[in-house]
Amino acid sequence: MTLSGVRLLGLLDLCRFRVSDILLVSSLYDSFTLTEEGLVGERMATEFLDLNLRPPPSVTRVATGIEALAAVRTDSRFNLVITSPQVGDMRAATLAECVRQVRPDIAIVAIAYDVPEAAALAAAQTALDQVFLWQGDVRLLPAIVRLVEDRVNVTHDSGDMGVQLVIVVEDSVRFYSSFLPVIYTELMTHAAHLVPEGLNLAHKLMRLQARPKIVLCSTFEEACVYFERFEENTLGVISDIEFPKEGVLCGDAGAELARRVRTRRPDVPVMLQSSRPDSRALAESVGASFLLKDSPTLLHDLRRFIVDHFGFGDFVFRRPDGTEVARASDLRALEALLTEVPADSIAYHAERNHFSTWFKARTEYELAHELRPRRVSDFPSLEALRTDLIHSIHEYRRRRSIRLVADFDRTAFDGTATLSRLGGGSLGGKARGLAFVNHLLAEHSLRERFPGVRITVPPAVVLGTDVFDAFLEHNHLNDIALRLEDDAEIQRRFRSADLPPGIVADLVRLIDFVRRPLAVRSSSLLEDSQYQPFAGIYETRMVANCATSDAHRLAELIDAIKRVYASTFGQRARAYVKGISYRLEEERMAVMLQKLAGRRYGRRFYPHVSGIARSRNVYPVGPARAEDGIAAVALGFGETVASGRPCLRFSPRHPRHLVQFSSVHEFLENSQREFFALTLDQSGEWTAASGLSLFDLAAAHEDGTLTAVASSYSPENDMVYDGAFRPGIPLVTFAPMLKHGLLPLAEIVSALLDVTREGVDGPVEIEFAASLSVDPHVPHEFNVLQLRPLSTTHESVAVDIADVEASDALCTSDRVAGSGRLTAHDLVVVDAARFDRARSREVARDVARFNNRLSAADIPFILVGVGRWGSGDPFLGIPVCWEDINGARVIVEAGFRDILVSPSQGTHFFQNLVGSGVIYFTVNAQAGEGTLDWGWLRERPAMDETAFVRHIRLEAPVLVAADGRTHRGVIFKPVH
Repeated sequence: MTLSGVRLLGLLDLCRFRVSDILLVSSLYDSFTLTEEGLVGERMATEFLDLNLRPPPSVTRVATGIEALAAVRTDSRFNLVITSPQVGDMRAATLAECVRQVRPDIAIVAIAYDVPEAAALAAAQTALDQVFLWQGDVRLLPAIVRLVEDRVNVTHDSGDMGVQLVIVVEDSVRFYSSFLPVIYTELMTHAAHLVPEGLNLAHKLMRLQARPKIVLCSTFEEACVYFERFEENTLGVISDIEFPKEGVLCGDAGAELARRVRTRRPDVPVMLQSSRPDSRALAESVGASFLLKDSPTLLHDLRRFIVDHFGFGDFVFRRPDGTEVARASDLRALEALLTEVPADSIAYHAERNHFSTWFKARTEYELAHELRPRRVSDFPSLEALRTDLIHSIHEYRRRRSIRLVADFDRTAFDGTATLSRLGGGSLGGKARGLAFVNHLLAEHSLRERFPGVRITVPPAVVLGTDVFDAFLEHNHLNDIALRLEDDAEIQRRFRSADLPPGIVADLVRLIDFVRRPLAVRSSSLLEDSQYQPFAGIYETRMVANCATSDAHRLAELIDAIKRVYASTFGQRARAYVKGISYRLEEERMAVMLQKLAGRRYGRRFYPHVSGIARSRNVYPVGPARAEDGIAAVALGFGETVASGRPCLRFSPRHPRHLVQFSSVHEFLENSQREFFALTLDQSGEWTAASGLSLFDLAAAHEDGTLTAVASSYSPENDMVYDGAFRPGIPLVTFAPMLKHGLLPLAEIVSALLDVTREGVDGPVEIEFAASLSVDPHVPHEFNVLQLRPLSTTHESVAVDIADVEASDALCTSDRVAGSGRLTAHDLVVVDAARFDRARSREVARDVARFNNRLSAADIPFILVGVGRWGSGDPFLGIPVCWEDINGARVIVEAGFRDILVSPSQGTHFFQNLVGSGVIYFTVNAQAGEGTLDWGWLRERPAMDETAFVRHIRLEAPVLVAADGRTHRGVIFKPVH
């Protein structure tokens, strides 16, 4: 894990020790005095609740030492005891000794009400941790609580996590009781000012908890120990000049401490204080600021020092003579101002480490640690220094946005965050998967492994599930959507409904900033989970977002969002949810508004390559192994792959071993012929459900994209040549990438599968797209579009299959997905002898009717057919959707006699089959891969049939056995 990852994860776990319960030991009068001053009640609530840190500590009062001892003995919840100097039956020192014997871990402090009493208590060697003087400042108790917490938490928070530390050295009870509340108030005010810059709620709370710690020291040796332990993270030192050293009062101990600090860390600000005006010269001689303790403006001057020297407030650009030239209130403003402020101002601040100090004070520790070692002399010129600072800040903001999901803020949105959440609730499975990919990319430094390629998740704004709930509630759609079963009517009602007004205002800001095509994608609660993938079940819309009218662009985007919402209740979703025993009302929809991967080519927009890759290949063909994975890619958008149309399949570890292109004939039969692109000048209704249109390869040739992915077939000599420059027929083979390294496609996919499989701790599927740059100075773009875990439950079942006689087997295959044993009486068969490719859509409708009838009767069945099930190309198989076959427990995909069709692996359709535990047999008897006894099936009488499909019910069941380890399976004929 990187330093940044460690720091971020640690900062989310700051302030482990919290004072939750205070035992106040005082007389009724003292308690009344404190309460009347608002110390216990109002101020505690204000200090803690207003900053959303946590509930304020509870306070329990007892009047005597005996009661206090009984309380700490019987109740372990107390972690701070505050006592008056004299509590009826015993003094504070005696009480502390007794409490220590019972609870050695508890913090014990005393609050005195006059200076002599406080001084006497502090000077005595007692078991008290600290003595304070009550001077009427209602901020004292919150300061005591925080001081106690800081002393316990400093080792973890400052030592391990890099939280900044302020060392306060003062042996006078009067003075530290006076200025500790001032310092803490300033620290908390500063932390509160940083909250709006947090990217999300967790990040905002982290900024509050990452405020600097304070340790109060009373001797030279104690201060030195803290500085040496936390030197790198010391934000500043505020010290008296005269205090004990080596057991005796030393008149210049503060100056010596300042000298030691400034020698080791010249940029650490030091403030020395004294009651003697002539000490100013001594302070200045060691490079420290000076405050006169008797000054009537002591506390004001102390606040001013903290703001000016600890990096609080704005970053003020000054020239060497002190002239102010500009102010930056946040990182974004600082980055912008660095481009225009005078170079001598940049040098002035860089020489004094003002930049890193400011970053630390704003909890930007990673950036501060990155910049602090750099010196002005390391750069050939001040302009080089300027460029480096701008680049470092920009990259840090980019990395920070990658690691966190930001809350969308229309007033501050600038598109730098990779993922932003609009509205509350869940991100949904799809967006959550991409957030995880961002985390993995940062942790594994994958971007640095492929120079010249920018590997990223396209920026997206996610409408959380709370927006979906509000939409349904606002438009009274909950009951209607659950009752209606007409998809067209559901779409009509949803599209005529209104999004919440606040969301519309946010979308206005989004389209004002983003002026390129957008993908409007579903991201439901259940989508892309490890056991219910929901692949391709819900709507995805592509919006051109290129109209000259902002109102038109907004309407287009809102309509797409509502279409995705409506798909939650469509028949496809209902059938899927029913099949996995969930209730539709349990599902909630988030929506991703994501920059579309690709580039513009005239009126078309699309990527050079898109596809799906799986870390486990259920149909490996030598030399590829199952664990080498499988990828399916196509020119243009991934609809080609997802719908099962012709595309290229390869193992990322063996990209040159292409089974489907083993002969020239197979090149011509199996290569991609069309591609999907988004038409940018479209208006009105879209030409396809996704908003995409189909184009032939001539359009890609016109756009200049074909050369990156194509080979050429020469009819003259019946040869296929790499590249699209020869005369002949273009074939999409991706040879320029897979063989000649135009883009390290296989290597990137393989690396992504490795890191995501490790992160998920199981097999995964990723979707991706890539676009090539024509400018050698601009990197290629590789976009990760989706990550979903793959279910391993069904493949983990071990089934031993002995050798069987051919006459006993209805079907055998060495290419089986899934595992287990089951029996079935019913089969739905698309007879190879009857099948007509030209009427495959009619076949699909017949299959759906049988599926619906058997599913309604809760009768499982085996489905047998030819070609590719779920094919988007009706000439390659049977174009059923998931809901058309979801009652089948076993599916057999048998090959054509004249065309070798690769199996359905890689499509959304196939992913849902695997995720639902369907056992899937692939048989290509013509290629010697498996057997299927068509003659035996034809001899069985049909219970019902159409022109192409037969429903067979057997008296005795067939037995299905499949081994997920070996991918071997057998369907045994009934034994009579």
